[in-house]
Amino acid sequence: MSFTLTFPTKMSERTFSSTSSLTNWLAPKRGHNEKNRKGRPRMRTGGSTKGTTVVWGDYGLRMRDHDRRIAAKQLQIAADAIKTRLRGQRYRLYTRVCANIGVYTKGNEVRMGKGKGSFDYWAARVAVSRVLFELKGDLHEQIVRDAFRLAGNKLPGLYEFVRKGDPPVMGITKVEAGTTLEQMQRPKINLPMDVTAGRIPATTPP
Repeated sequence: MSFTLTFPTKMSERTFSSTSSLTNWLAPKRGHNEKNRKGRPRMRTGGSTKGTTVVWGDYGLRMRDHDRRIAAKQLQIAADAIKTRLRGQRYRLYTRVCANIGVYTKGNEVRMGKGKGSFDYWAARVAVSRVLFELKGDLHEQIVRDAFRLAGNKLPGLYEFVRKGDPPVMGITKVEAGTTLEQMQRPKINLPMDVTAGRIPATTPP
């Protein structure tokens, strides 16, 4: 005689998820009580390639020109463009960034001082070579390319299409075959002047 024990589970609990079901990626939960500084996106030069490859999906949209601050409204418009293009398809869209930086502005012709200003909108700091969106599903690659093209046109900056398995990026350099992380992390050696001068090709024959 065997018994099977079953435990009730909550409706909000899921066995696997990349993000919480109750999390809003366009606004943080804490609100805008603390005023954020403008700041700059981090440029990973110490060997980290985090956030530059496709993790959950099959295809991704990656920034390739320069780091910038993207408003939550712009991210929402880009996500809606992808959903509109893929209407009727079976897919799943993953978002790799979140708008958690508050932007505060003042009116025109206001004197300096008197505080930072009032809250205007939420934004996300996106570093160079960062993946913003990922797609997974039974989709043709050309359709996904077209959807990401429409999303990139709605966002500021230049973007590129990446697949799962593509090499990671350190800064703006792709870590491809023949290039290792150890070589890129190796510090530069200051050679003597006579050695460096000998490497410069002569303009006139000896």
